[in-house]
Amino acid sequence: MSPLLPPVDPSVTAQLVAALTPRLRKRLDAGVAKLAGRPVARDGDIVRLAVDDDTDLELHAPDGVVTTAEAIRCGCLLAPDCLHRAAAASAAPVAEMPDPVADVPDPVAGEPSLTEAPRTAPPTSVPVTTSLATAGSAADDAPAGAGDPAPESATPAQRTAAVALHDAAAAVLEAGAEGAGAVLQAELLRAAHTARLAGLPRAAGRAVAVVTALRAARDADPAYRLGDLTTALRDVLLLAHRLPEAAGPELAGLRGRVRQPYTPDGSLRLYGLFAEPVLTSTGYAGTVTWTADAAGRLYTVPDVAPGGAERAAGSADRAVRIGDTSLTHRELSRAGLAVSGATVSPTGRLGAGSGVRAVRAPGASWHAEPLDRLWAVPVAEQVARALASDLDVPKERATDSGGEAGEAGDGSDQPTAQDGRDGRDLLFLDVTLIGTVREAAGECLLADCDGLTVRLAAAHDDPALPDRENLRLLALLAHGRARGPGTRLRVVARLTPAPLPRAVLLAASRPTAPDTHVDLGLDRLRRADLPAEPTADTSGDAGSARPALTVQPTTAPGEAPVHLLRRRVHQAASGGRRVLAFPGSKESEAARLRRYGLGTAGELLTALHATAAERARDPFGRLLPADTGRFATAWLGAAVYTEEVDRALCAASWGASSPGLDSR
Repeated sequence: MSPLLPPVDPSVTAQLVAALTPRLRKRLDAGVAKLAGRPVARDGDIVRLAVDDDTDLELHAPDGVVTTAEAIRCGCLLAPDCLHRAAAASAAPVAEMPDPVADVPDPVAGEPSLTEAPRTAPPTSVPVTTSLATAGSAADDAPAGAGDPAPESATPAQRTAAVALHDAAAAVLEAGAEGAGAVLQAELLRAAHTARLAGLPRAAGRAVAVVTALRAARDADPAYRLGDLTTALRDVLLLAHRLPEAAGPELAGLRGRVRQPYTPDGSLRLYGLFAEPVLTSTGYAGTVTWTADAAGRLYTVPDVAPGGAERAAGSADRAVRIGDTSLTHRELSRAGLAVSGATVSPTGRLGAGSGVRAVRAPGASWHAEPLDRLWAVPVAEQVARALASDLDVPKERATDSGGEAGEAGDGSDQPTAQDGRDGRDLLFLDVTLIGTVREAAGECLLADCDGLTVRLAAAHDDPALPDRENLRLLALLAHGRARGPGTRLRVVARLTPAPLPRAVLLAASRPTAPDTHVDLGLDRLRRADLPAEPTADTSGDAGSARPALTVQPTTAPGEAPVHLLRRRVHQAASGGRRVLAFPGSKESEAARLRRYGLGTAGELLTALHATAAERARDPFGRLLPADTGRFATAWLGAAVYTEEVDRALCAASWGASSPGLDSR
């Protein structure tokens, strides 16, 4: 995927690939690879790609997006039936799909998790944002009223779109990331476009996320993560499986929402909490500033638009787009805001309509009211709240409107850092740094939090953002660079479901000035921000200070070996069905799972291997095509099981309850 090319609408890519002859389809992947290294020049709305020394290909993007097949023009002799047009569309980023459906009823606020039981719609008296000073949500506990509309079922068009999505995703799973070339990607994009037309934006967004992850994998993009591809592929298959039989609130949540309604919320007195960068693989970047009111409810002020890491880093110094205030996001994260005529989305995003007025106001320290109450909530309750939230809403496809100007619904669709949530996945922790641990993805901090050893990882690995560098400097505190083990910090983190207590670090109090904080994705720590090193003159026992812990990642003797099943799920997403069809130690792995009391995991693993190796023969003994549907069903069952077990193990590791499992 070339970031120099303009985004191309999914339907355009699908149309161009479908028009190719079978002979040209076989050469499409080679054509995409050839164009990847060719020079690109931009002239206004036209992007020219040099196919060779004598031939140019033009992409016309008047609004920054290629929306028709005719907008891609090639100068070769075979045009418009050449391979180059389809190869260029397949090499370009996938564009955001516009909303073609205006009469789709809005789903209930707070879409349910794909693997959780659906929650009922909140009554009108419940605030649109959630108080983080309490463990639960009033909307989750509210019973369905007698005036609820009659349950609706999926339309025939939505059922047809779900079947198309399932078949396309199953074909991708059959081939794996290594074999899912441009042709299979185009089929999935076609299914995504069909789903969008049928009013299924959530499924369409996840399908596009699968294509984006596939292209990143095949291009050896450093930002590619196999877990992201596995999660997106699981979501598509699960949505396609549940949508045809869903009804009422469950259908509304599975269907998703393109634009979120904004409701008036009167006057607000907000206190800056922290700011974080947004950087997505779909080409969006920016900054989101989190604020809180006097009751502890969270609100966000986003500035997200097409761009890369440079925009994510630079947007922190842009003025927030609310009222006439000149505060930048960096300043707002430490100051306050008085808003009148506020409009708020169900996820807590502040609207920027013409009737909204905002002026600067004094902020508050993390150790002072009202922000201090966020850290007063017990850690176990915070984790239970985070696990009950919609953890698997697509992180890079959640959209919200009204960010630019005008009233609610007038803005363009943009991803938000909230990922469709209201901040319930945020953790407010008081920790003591005790060491580091080296993992495959890099070094993590080890911190003591109320007797728990928590792993704190960097939120972004992009070198243009300071997360990783700041984490290294904080590690010096744990390794005795400054005051040795025992440095106390107040941090904001985002929960990462894992068998061990784990979270990504977003902000932390400044080591030398606890009343101020550092946004770890936007501000760069300096060595001067660390406490002075102890010396023999100032501390008699400085030389005998105990060293910080340096832990090598190992598997605890009593830890449930769920990784055996998870590894096979990831292997199938990466290498396809054939990888699991090879003979190996599958019987011993299933037996080990059963010995640990994970009988269901053992059965799922056995079924996964069996469906992968199952091939029927015709009367002449020739192998018939594999049953991709059965393998996809077996893989989906294993993927959903591992995700649920991970949540249960995560809750147990933090000493919290698992509401997702209890509610089923």
